[in-house]
Amino acid sequence: MCNLYNIKAPRLEIKAYFQAQDDWRNEIPVEKDYVAPGKPGLVVREAAGLRVLSAMFWGFPFQGKPVTNVRNYTSPFWKSALMNPERRCLVPVTEFQEWSVAPMPDTGKKRPFWFSLPSQPIFAFAGIWRPTETNPVFSILTCGYDGDPSAHAVGAIHPKACPVILHEEDYDRWLRTDLDDALTLAAPFPSQLMAVR
Repeated sequence: MCNLYNIKAPRLEIKAYFQAQDDWRNEIPVEKDYVAPGKPGLVVREAAGLRVLSAMFWGFPFQGKPVTNVRNYTSPFWKSALMNPERRCLVPVTEFQEWSVAPMPDTGKKRPFWFSLPSQPIFAFAGIWRPTETNPVFSILTCGYDGDPSAHAVGAIHPKACPVILHEEDYDRWLRTDLDDALTLAAPFPSQLMAVR
């Protein structure tokens, strides 16, 4: 499950890539080029037919902790946001991290692996968001693998789940379509288009 990602691109470049305008009404400062649970990150949502770039905190609050990954799409905890296209968002990313499941024999520590898309310096996770009493929050969708997880670039490192990375041509579908169609996009991104370091 993804709990750390980078967004090493200037805000102007992110806005241009997603053809979005800034939302400064409830602006949260994003001071780092990485995003961790409970920290602010950028999302692109749609409002009145326009894409808007907003800052929100990563993780829906639950029992005092941020829940960052959406796994069970039928859970009432997520369902209302998933069903409403206005509560779906694109989460800009330049690379994301997964930890190895097994510790390394020489150190006993898990090893971090970073994943990127060489053909897309900026890409997007499928996300959902909601307002809260203090600040808006977002979470990202994850998915299982088709067949053997070890056959997938991410599954070979983290067999439990993979963040849902959207193809550029599917951004509008994720932001606008009905739930059944939107969830057809919740599939592992092709390994051959990914790089691992």
